[in-house]
Amino acid sequence: MARTSTLDARKKDTREKIELGGLIVKAGLRYEKRTLLLGALVELKQRLGDDAGERLRLTLIGAKAFGDDA
Repeated sequence: MARTSTLDARKKDTREKIELGGLIVKAGLRYEKRTLLLGALVELKQRLGDDAGERLRLTLIGAKAFGDDA
């Protein structure tokens, strides 16, 4: 039983990582260096902090980008 649970958790983790990688591609950043991407994400996390307004602004940009696929 524990083996099945561990396998399911690994599958879920793998799927999540694939989806996150897809976001990088969707944003047009596929060919950027990994260090640049990580640096940008670390800075974003620091800049967001508790700024609900900035979170909303970026969420709307992301929603529009997903909507452009249709």
